[in-house]
This record gives sequence, C-alpha cells and structure tokens, in this order.
Amino acid sequence: MRLSLSAVYGTLGFIGLLSGALSAPSGKSFSSSGHKSHTNSSVANSTYPEYGVNSTVTWNSTSSTLGNSTSPGSATSEYGSTPAFVVYTDRSTGGDILPPVTDLEGYTVVCVSRASDKDVRLTCTAARTAPLFPSVLSFLMVSGPADQAKAWELLSDAQKSAIKNEYNAAGVSLIVSAFGATDAPTSGGADPVATANWMAQWVLDNQLDGIDVDYEDLNAMNARDGGAEAWLVSFTQTLRQKLPKGHYLLTHAPVAPWFSPVFNTTGAYLTVHQKAGDLIDWYNVQFYNQGAGVYTTCDGLLTTSGGDWPGSALFEIADAGVPLAKLVVGKYAAPGGGASGFMEPQALGACVAQAAERGWHAGIMLWEYPDATSEWIKSARGTVFPL
Repeated sequence: MRLSLSAVYGTLGFIGLLSGALSAPSGKSFSSSGHKSHTNSSVANSTYPEYGVNSTVTWNSTSSTLGNSTSPGSATSEYGSTPAFVVYTDRSTGGDILPPVTDLEGYTVVCVSRASDKDVRLTCTAARTAPLFPSVLSFLMVSGPADQAKAWELLSDAQKSAIKNEYNAAGVSLIVSAFGATDAPTSGGADPVATANWMAQWVLDNQLDGIDVDYEDLNAMNARDGGAEAWLVSFTQTLRQKLPKGHYLLTHAPVAPWFSPVFNTTGAYLTVHQKAGDLIDWYNVQFYNQGAGVYTTCDGLLTTSGGDWPGSALFEIADAGVPLAKLVVGKYAAPGGGASGFMEPQALGACVAQAAERGWHAGIMLWEYPDATSEWIKSARGTVFPL
C-alpha cells in the first residue's frame, strides 16, 4: 500500500522529493525519492531575459562532433559517459531561478527542479574527462508538456535555436525530464510505445539534446507483476530508436531499493537494466529516504545495505549486474533536505575514495542547491576527482 509522506515533507519545508512508499516483505515501507511533478506556474525571466526563459550556462574546454548537430561532447569520451556530478535546485532563493554558474564549480550536472507556484523547473548535465552539461526542462507528462517544458515549447523556433546554440557552445546540453511524482503512466494505461514515440518526437521538434526518465509509478512497481518493468523497457527501447545513443542523452533516476535482487521479485530496475541498460547512459541512484541509518556509513552505502533493503548498496548493485560506470551516487546536501540518509560531505568523500579504490568512478548527485554548494561537492569529490 502506498503511504503518502507529503504532509511531513511540507512541514519540513522541502519540495521535489517523491512523497510515497512501497510495501516491503516485512510489512514496512520505504520512501521513493524522485522529482516532484508539475504545478501550474508562471515563467519568470532569468539568465537570458532576452529569450524569455530561465536558463543557465557553464563552459567546457573542448567540444566534439558527438551528440546531435550542436550538443556538447568530449574529445576523449562518448557523449553521455560518466563521471557526472549532478546538483538539483528546487526552491526559490529570492533571485534568479537557476543558480549563477560561479556558484556551481565542481558540478558537471545541474538539475533545476521546482514544484512551487513561483519557480520554474528542471535542468541536468553529464560529463567525463572534459565535462558536458545537460540542462533538464521539467516536465513532459503523459498529458503533455508542463511548466518549464511547456514554456520551452511556446518559444519560437528562433528563440529555441538561439538558446540551444548558446548553451551548446558553452558545453551545456538541454534535455527534458519525463513524468515525475504525480504522473503514473503504467497504472494510467498509457501505451509505452506511443508515449515514447511522441515524447521523442517532442524532443526533436523542440531542438533538445535528450530526455531523463523520472519514472515514479509506485503502484505499478509495487504490484510486482512485471508490468512496470515491461513498460519501462519498451518505453526506453522506443526512445532510443528515435534518439540514438551517443547523439542524445537518455538517463533514469531510480531509488536504490529498486535494484535489490532480494526485495524485487520481478526484478524492478535489474530487469530494466538487463533488457535495456545498454540504451541508458547512467542512473542517478537515490541512496536516501529509506529509513534511519540506511546508506549513512561507507559500509552501508557501498558494501552491505542490510536492513529492509538488502542487496541495494553500490557494489551489491554492481554485483547484481549493473556496471559501476552507470551508478552515480545520489545524496541530499542538508539535514532538512530529506527524511533519512544524510551524510556530511567529508564523510561522503571518504566513501567516494573507498569506492574509487575498488574501481568506481561514476560521480555524485546531490539534492539540492543552495545547500549543495560548490564547497560541498569539492569536499565530496576530494582527491579522487580533483578540479
């Protein structure tokens, strides 16, 4: 049974994490931590007021012909490879919707996600030796684009081209995020092929660099009948047919327990990975909001998750068949940013160093700016990922 935690989250004053739970075999429940879905909102001007849309810019020392015609890439790695250093911004700071680039040194992925009536929504990025920076517009829902995705759609082709060219020239990719917390495509009966086809065409028609799959249909995954997995596989395969790998970004953002081979009797994201993982650039795995003390030590985060979610630590997921290069470690950056799973940056950095010694170099995702400062990510990156 799904148990809503939205009232608790509202009291804590943070928005954008999925409020919900899945039932465990023991009768307990875990919270699924994703991105909040859309609200009705107005679009404010920001970094590029002349374009009439919120946007941010970062730079890259190199670019390549990888990606679609202008998307940024690296001369030394395929477009969409890791490591990626991801930060989400979700709440208003009283200034521009998106943080200034000078505040984000150390990040290679900027995910701007908001669920209030006055903020506008999501941006993301990815990188390797020379970073590339995708910016995610939220949300593209079964019913159509909403919030920043809708605002982008309403721009003229000339405005879209001008923004995209400026972003891409600066090493920034523009992608859209699909679904979110209030969209339940499988439970709602949406056809995965038809949905993927129109969403991929929307990406192409709107001159974007890819799509992020923020699938949070808890009832479908809770059913453990294989329906959610089959839907996601078909959806992902169809997206890739129209958005070729190496030319367009395609990422997923599952919670860590969805990789547990013990908990998920029908496979959950292990099944998705087995059948479509070669099509997915990486997973922003959310190692938080799963109960007090879970994923808060290096052993629990990296080696043995234990508790109600055995098999969902980083190297346990890898042992189950998911390449380490696809597993970006997700955390939140301030004690009030989530229900459980917080680690100080120095503590996370120690775990990052241990993971690197064992062959992991995929990167870090943080929820959220402004708590996730440049100093925070630099501390967590440590000597493993020096700037």
